[in-house]
Amino acid sequence: MSKSKIEWTEDTWNPTTGCNKVSPGCKNCYAEIMAYRLRAMGVNGYENGFDLTLHPSRLEQPLKKKKSTTYFVNSMSDLFHKNVPLYSNPFFEKNIHP
Repeated sequence: MSKSKIEWTEDTWNPTTGCNKVSPGCKNCYAEIMAYRLRAMGVNGYENGFDLTLHPSRLEQPLKKKKSTTYFVNSMSDLFHKNVPLYSNPFFEKNIHP
């Protein structure tokens, strides 16, 4: 997670990174360009460039916050990608189905 300079959010949280192009709207994807840049910079989590990557170690990060926080969730991926296992995701189990 990282502090954000985006005015409507406080932090970004990316439990997954990467995606696949599924429509013409994906042609100029900012996240893909940024992922390759972050990989070149050696940023942890972008070793696979823009290939879909699950980051299980990031799942509970929001639960560790002591104060209420507004998150930009998955700015670098599609949380509802067909290969993201939502139903076995501990974050959703704890927060959607208490």
